[in-house]
Amino acid sequence: DVQLQASGGGSVQAGGSLRLSCAASGFRFDGYAIGWFRQAPGKEREFVAAISWTGATTNYADSLKGRFTISRDNAKRTQYLQMNSLKPEDTAVYYCAVAQNYIGEDSGEYVYWGRGTQVTVSS
Repeated sequence: DVQLQASGGGSVQAGGSLRLSCAASGFRFDGYAIGWFRQAPGKEREFVAAISWTGATTNYADSLKGRFTISRDNAKRTQYLQMNSLKPEDTAVYYCAVAQNYIGEDSGEYVYWGRGTQVTVSS
């Protein structure tokens, strides 16, 4: 079975940091880009960041550039989202997803999705 297991969420105070992980299994990992999306209560799911298969190309939501960093370790079939200087508005469920040769913002291009991990930032 295809699995994308997101972990690393939790509760932090504003200004703190978290590192999310997304471990992939059950499918051929080669060639897949990986992205992160998030959904806050009462809001639509929004794009956070994505990284190409090689890691050479990344894409970030404009509002998150400079605070979030995406990376991946293909040998471990795992990708990471380092989140710094967290703000209460970053509170959301964060989802990882994979797409074939696509690191854009269109969630419809992502073919496999994980269940998400909750991030709560208090002021």
